[in-house]
Amino acid sequence: MSLKVEDAMVEDVVTIEADATVRKAVDLMNKHEIGCLIVVRDGRAVGIVTERDMLNRVLAASRDPEKTKVSQVMTSPLIIAEPNMDLEEAARMMFKMKVKKLPVVSKGDLVGLITLTDIARFQPQIIKILKRTYLKSQTPKRMQKVVDYYVV
Repeated sequence: MSLKVEDAMVEDVVTIEADATVRKAVDLMNKHEIGCLIVVRDGRAVGIVTERDMLNRVLAASRDPEKTKVSQVMTSPLIIAEPNMDLEEAARMMFKMKVKKLPVVSKGDLVGLITLTDIARFQPQIIKILKRTYLKSQTPKRMQKVVDYYVV
């Protein structure tokens, strides 16, 4: 029996409306002590905004967080996983697409979030999977810290 995304994903996903300000997004991330928010429009997940997005697309670009909308700095379209996807496939997708977080969508509805960290610490069997994936691909710089800490 292989492990599935739904076995390791977080179900309580914090979201923010696409037309909310970056300031509101930062406040929400700080309140929940999280590194990303799933961006929604009309109840549907349309993007993701991360700490890295805030640094690169707001702070480094000298944008006003009170006036900049989340939709202007989010990453879109979303790269998603499905709950019944094998964890190994989710890890492969993360490495291939150079992302550390995958919103989990079922029948168009957001049902969870899985991160590279979730996969790496889920159980030792996954570490073996990640090592195989790591050895076959070039690890993107932004993923290296998680890989070094949990995998290598």
